Amino acid sequence: MKLVIAIIQPDRLEAVKAALADVEVFRLTVMDVQGFGRQRGHAEQYPGHDFASKLLRKVQLMIAVNEEFLEPTVNAILKGGKTGPSGQIGDGKIFILPLEDCIRIRTGERGPDAI
Repeated sequence: MKLVIAIIQPDRLEAVKAALADVEVFRLTVMDVQGFGRQRGHAEQYPGHDFASKLLRKVQLMIAVNEEFLEPTVNAILKGGKTGPSGQIGDGKIFILPLEDCIRIRTGERGPDAI
């Protein structure tokens, strides 16, 4: 089992969800997050002074998958998350972590069956 964490542009969320549905991945958690990388944030102006905000709005996806769904999930996120044919700085990142256990609260199932 793996936990896939993806940070993407907010406007790419629907495209990523559609790409995930195409590979039969329907379970995900979506969170609004803020951060920056190579984009370095942006400057904002408030009455009286300038303020450099280093945080940009992003969307974080968390998807628990069994091994056979890992590559299709990653490929779907790559397909839906890329802006334009070659992508752009700020399109995001994908992190893959080992998932030690998963427990379905309703039934008590554990492991791959709970995903």
